[in-house]
Amino acid sequence: MAQPTPLMPHATASWLIDNTGLSFEQIAEFCGLHILEVQAMADDLAGSKYTGRDPVHSGELTHEEIKKGEEDPSYSLKMQKAPVDVSRTKGPRYTPVSKRQDKPDGIAWILRNHPEISDAQIGKLIGTTRNTINAIRDRSHWNISNIQPKDPVTLGLCSQRELDAAVAKAAKKAAAQAPAEEDGEATEAPVIEKRDDRAALIEELKAEREAAAKAAAQAAQEAEAEAWLDAKRAAEAGEGATGGDDSQS
Repeated sequence: MAQPTPLMPHATASWLIDNTGLSFEQIAEFCGLHILEVQAMADDLAGSKYTGRDPVHSGELTHEEIKKGEEDPSYSLKMQKAPVDVSRTKGPRYTPVSKRQDKPDGIAWILRNHPEISDAQIGKLIGTTRNTINAIRDRSHWNISNIQPKDPVTLGLCSQRELDAAVAKAAKKAAAQAPAEEDGEATEAPVIEKRDDRAALIEELKAEREAAAKAAAQAAQEAEAEAWLDAKRAAEAGEGATGGDDSQS
């Protein structure tokens, strides 16, 4: 079973880069990040966005554990104290300012693909109000011409697990409210077929997200390799020019 990641992975990685001799691979593995993210922090491409967080102070690491990693680059750091999960049980879901403009697109997607989900569930899932949901449903929203249905998971408005749980809960409630027919088989077949269709849709969406993530990772690796080759070619060209000058002299 994979060990938990630090409470603030990027901030922890930034601190480890600045204060330890651990390799990028060790830091990336411990923080649950891609090695390219860690390299970007080390090159000051992204590190300025994060304030370092000391994992020793929080108890997630010890000085002895860090020393083991510094002495052996192949050593995998062990989480000493897993961070405590913090969850909110009351109040609306908080959505970062940068994501709030995406809410209407996420709401429209749910209304189109999962009409069985109640307004209360949508409000809890996306962090919105019934008035906004109704305005998008009846197309009276002030910005309805610019609203494009988009998967709320892809937009970062909720997790796949939360969306799947809401879909399952809505399906269970709809099945319980459906009038029972005398012929049990006649009633059961459409319900099973509907569930199968929903499961297939969920699997299709998961596959699309996994393919997009894989393509992004591959593109990043290809870009890194191309940058390395360009640097190598430039270095070889510089050496060739130097050699030519020496021979002429």
